[in-house]
Amino acid sequence: MPEGGCLCGKITYSVEGEPLVKALCHCLDCRKITGSTYSTNLIVAGPNFKLLSGVPKTIAKMADSGREIVSHFCGDCGSTLWRDGASFGDAKIVKAGTLDDIDALESAQPAAELFSNHRVSWVKEVAGAEQKQGM
Repeated sequence: MPEGGCLCGKITYSVEGEPLVKALCHCLDCRKITGSTYSTNLIVAGPNFKLLSGVPKTIAKMADSGREIVSHFCGDCGSTLWRDGASFGDAKIVKAGTLDDIDALESAQPAAELFSNHRVSWVKEVAGAEQKQGM
């Protein structure tokens, strides 16, 4: 069962099974959360996600989709670990870079790119990934 956590190690989680979707997201929120051009996400069924230790802080806001989304992050080191909201039912949008396995991103090749119309011009689309203008 893959595990992950924040930079300082105070909050840890595990995921079970295959993700429902593997997706890059180019929305402004994901840029701000990562401090980069996009985020790499694993959308995991709610029952397959377990918080193992710590209590994350949360912030809720209106996402680019027009629906509320909640970010769960470490109040000490600031790492965003996952997001959730009504648009995703009980699923968790796990930030793939927070998984402990150094090779986790190798197996996170996205099947979709969300908000691809917001992609910066010098980042190429992922070959074979569905290109969605929104979610």
